[in-house]
Amino acid sequence: MNYGFVKVAAAVPSVRIADCKFNASQIEKEIIIADGKGVEIIAFPELCLTGYTCGDLFAHRLLLANAELGLMQILNNTRQLDIISILGMPVALNGVLLNTAVVIQKGKVLGVVPKTYLPNYKEFYEKRWFTSSTEINQHTIRLCGQTVSLGSSLLFDTIDTTFGIEICEDLWAPVPPSSSLALQGAEIIFNLSADNEGVGKHAYLCSLIAQQSARCIAGYVFSSCGFGESTTDVVFAGNGLIYENGVQLAASKRFSLEEQVVISEIDVERLRTERRVNTTFASCRAHVAAEMPQRVTMEYINQPELQLTRTFDPHPFVPQGATLDERCEEIFSIQVAGLAQRVMHTGVKTVVVGISGGLDSTLALLVCVKTFDKLGLSRKGIIGVTMPGFGTTSRTHTNAVNLMNSLGVTVREVSIKAACLQHFQDIGHNPEVHDVTYENSQARERTQILMDIANQTGGLVIGTGDLSELALGWATYNGDHMSMYGVNASIPKTLVKHLVKWVAANSVGESSRVTLLDIVDTPISPELIPAAADGTIQQITEDLVGPYELHDFFLYYFLRFGFEPSKIYYLAIRTFKGSYDETTIKKWLETFCRRFFNQQFKRSCLPDGPKVGSVSLSPRGDWRMPSDASVNAWLNDIASL
Repeated sequence: MNYGFVKVAAAVPSVRIADCKFNASQIEKEIIIADGKGVEIIAFPELCLTGYTCGDLFAHRLLLANAELGLMQILNNTRQLDIISILGMPVALNGVLLNTAVVIQKGKVLGVVPKTYLPNYKEFYEKRWFTSSTEINQHTIRLCGQTVSLGSSLLFDTIDTTFGIEICEDLWAPVPPSSSLALQGAEIIFNLSADNEGVGKHAYLCSLIAQQSARCIAGYVFSSCGFGESTTDVVFAGNGLIYENGVQLAASKRFSLEEQVVISEIDVERLRTERRVNTTFASCRAHVAAEMPQRVTMEYINQPELQLTRTFDPHPFVPQGATLDERCEEIFSIQVAGLAQRVMHTGVKTVVVGISGGLDSTLALLVCVKTFDKLGLSRKGIIGVTMPGFGTTSRTHTNAVNLMNSLGVTVREVSIKAACLQHFQDIGHNPEVHDVTYENSQARERTQILMDIANQTGGLVIGTGDLSELALGWATYNGDHMSMYGVNASIPKTLVKHLVKWVAANSVGESSRVTLLDIVDTPISPELIPAAADGTIQQITEDLVGPYELHDFFLYYFLRFGFEPSKIYYLAIRTFKGSYDETTIKKWLETFCRRFFNQQFKRSCLPDGPKVGSVSLSPRGDWRMPSDASVNAWLNDIASL
């Protein structure tokens, strides 16, 4: 299976101006290399068969004839290959000359796409030689002895995807042809370019491609001229760029003196999901794309086994690199803004937070502190309640108390042991039986305490549960599941840890920082089972439901893109190679799917909480699912692995 991936390439060959035989040999060489690597579609630069900088030589019949001979040479020498190639060359038609992209496969010319927008300003003089596609009304052309489709709106259908083509300046137009092509069904756009260099231009170009691929919800493959083009007045750096919905997947080395083939895989299944979900895309298609495009069907090919070259972040919810601090600040600010609005709207002067000494309650407390500071309210209005129970360890209790004291909030401690023992007696439960009743009774007792203190003080109970727990249903129904505003509701567990570390590094004093860093290093646990004799935590959450980094990975691709379990598994075994074996990944993926479906009823009545990232499980926002939906199809998919 290819799981929706299409392997594409942007080639930057060496050229000699007006030497079509040499150029054809270089193109042919790169086609063979790409085919050997399983590439399905490869694109070359604009006018690569002749060279872009031929100038008035484009008026010479000999150059045009040699270009066609060069194309025939490529057709003949690659007729045994499955790969689809897109080449740039000048083509004469009824007394005019077109700057075209020629699509070939297995010795056949499949279509010719002429350039629409011809730059004729500053260093560009293309209208001196070429005619725009808008000025021709012919829909076929004879090339290399074959009569083929001609047009700027051609769509090419392969077994895996539909693609369209635009040429260089077309991308820079206010409404690029690729916009219409995408609305008509093109999932990948190929751009054959002769984009020259200038200070700051490359960054602008990358921004332009990223924006266009995002607006079109498409893959975008860009190939521009490189070494060998004339440098009489301008310089060409050889840009091979591959984008997917606004994200760069691969890029060539600029100003290289060697030819290059840049390869990556575009996930068209992901793009299709994005388009189905994005109702604006569908509306725009209905109102703008009225004309029926010409379609060219490519030959069926036997696909090689997919070998991914692109990588996937094991922590897709966590911002990476230089943007980490900026993104953490933005996320934290969204949480604060959400709570600030709720506090101002209700007019309360107090909030109540249960503080366990764990990550989630710590982040919720930090959000409350920042919110009160922002609103000019006293931190004493934040009531932090620690509620030690049968499984509370000295480490988590000490951290909870130390953190509250260092932040200057009101500290209250209410032990739940006596109340729970009385409750066990009332319902006839043996306290030595540490089952779900034993655990959930403690969680509900804690929630009752928080709600009653909120009533006492005229405040709001601030929820601490995170997105990962909501996905797995790892919360006690009407226990920690419930609050008056859940500030962490769309923060996955892997991100919670980074946010706490970011706050420790940027927003608190030294005593709070030390405590926060120890909380980050504490094993994740609900602490509902008594600790070991030496006081260490016995109940480790990730031993019970699985590693959160795996579950967050599963959640991201399940919720954000609707991937089936088999595809998520395929990505996970490559992403976590060396960390988890295939059996372990399959085990926890099955756990994730089973729990996600079975625990939907808890998400159907969630408290309010701010959406922070690209996904949320709010029944009023991103996720609407019946509580009795069957998981069988997903489990069967896993069983087939």
